[in-house]
Amino acid sequence: MQHIRTINAANRLDRLPISKFHKTTLVAVAFAYFFEFADINTFAITAPVVREQWGAEVNHIAYVTSSSFVGMFIGAIVAGGLADRMGRKRTLTVTTLWFTVWSFACVFAWDIWSLGVFRVLTSAGLSAMTVVAVVYISELFPSAKRGKYQAYAIVIGICGTPATNLIASAVVPMSDWSWRLVYLWGSLGVLFLFFVRKLEESPQWLESRGRHEEAEAVLSRIEASAASEFGELPAAQEPKPQGPVVKPGLGMLRDKKFLYPTLLLSVLWVTQTIGFFGYSSWAPTLLAAEGVSVEDSIFYVALTTVGAPLGSFLAAMVTDRFERKWCLVVFGLVIAASGLMYGLTFTPVLIVVFGFLVNLFERGYTALAYAYSPELFNTNGRSLGTSIAYGLGRLSNAVGPLMIAGIYNGVGYKAVFMFIAGTWTVGAIVLALFGPATRRRRLAAEAAARAQPHSVTATS
Repeated sequence: MQHIRTINAANRLDRLPISKFHKTTLVAVAFAYFFEFADINTFAITAPVVREQWGAEVNHIAYVTSSSFVGMFIGAIVAGGLADRMGRKRTLTVTTLWFTVWSFACVFAWDIWSLGVFRVLTSAGLSAMTVVAVVYISELFPSAKRGKYQAYAIVIGICGTPATNLIASAVVPMSDWSWRLVYLWGSLGVLFLFFVRKLEESPQWLESRGRHEEAEAVLSRIEASAASEFGELPAAQEPKPQGPVVKPGLGMLRDKKFLYPTLLLSVLWVTQTIGFFGYSSWAPTLLAAEGVSVEDSIFYVALTTVGAPLGSFLAAMVTDRFERKWCLVVFGLVIAASGLMYGLTFTPVLIVVFGFLVNLFERGYTALAYAYSPELFNTNGRSLGTSIAYGLGRLSNAVGPLMIAGIYNGVGYKAVFMFIAGTWTVGAIVLALFGPATRRRRLAAEAAARAQPHSVTATS
């Protein structure tokens, strides 16, 4: 007689309260995010010193920067496949170790080319870790609360950027070689290993691979932890029959249920990447080119970045309360309007105000997108679909700076910010017209999970 497997991990996780297990997982992922945000800007910080010491030209710096985004694309795609084959927890560990090892290698770079190679490999790991972390949180937290905790992880993680800037401002001027310490700081993400033993593999992934006994063991440990804190748990929804185990891989692109959200999210991440990096990378340079002093332009931009962690916190407040799709649309349009006004004014106060709003809503947009993207796929396609879309977004920035430079040289300063505003607007319109809504599905799953009269476990 053929055994029929049932799938119930999502139902059992959805009815759990936020327990010590969830908080430990959140801290671990936030720690990895912290050093991702700490490491992602290290080359930009050290480039002026490196250029002076090694006699590198501007096009060498541009080569390293563009190549890094190609590395991010490759890293995201590879990580998506690995997470489907090796598991979420193991791939998260491997990708975090990968970027920390290559960041450490940057300490010993001997010329611009060796540093460039190490940075490409580091960037691949940074992007890979992000993709897996997004999927990992999505599969372990209750669907009605996962968006808030995705945002909380970013609130903590994004503090890595100002921390790195402060450390760099102190250590880089110390000596001719002290810029290398910035990369040493980035490599401290290796301390993530201290969290690994306290993390669990995603039971949803285990079920999708047919490993039901292991999924049951993980679920039992998570439930026991929650029960020890909160007492008797609500019953889970009845299990659903599971179809045949699907072999992960690019062959899933032939499935419309996988291809459609992949294409939609690719538009989301391409417009987000070009829009964000177009603004953040060029704002100080363009302000200086238009007559604002270098010191003032850097100071103005630094003030605007205060909005970044506040934006992630704002996303945490709205992401599970409202429909995520429409939150993304509203945030995208606000970014477009604020960025356009930023480019049309040279009044210091207005530069800071509109720049603050761009940073506030952009980081909120990113947090919302991290929660929204994995929800459009089932477990079999979640990792690969998210990685393809996110990777294409990062790849787009290999050509984004060239487009913006061409617009500035050919048309002018204001046209750059019109282009950036247009990019955000296109993303918002596409999402409004074609983006699936997910809130009703999340609420229905939560209500059904709590309505069952008795607990049900995975059976065969």
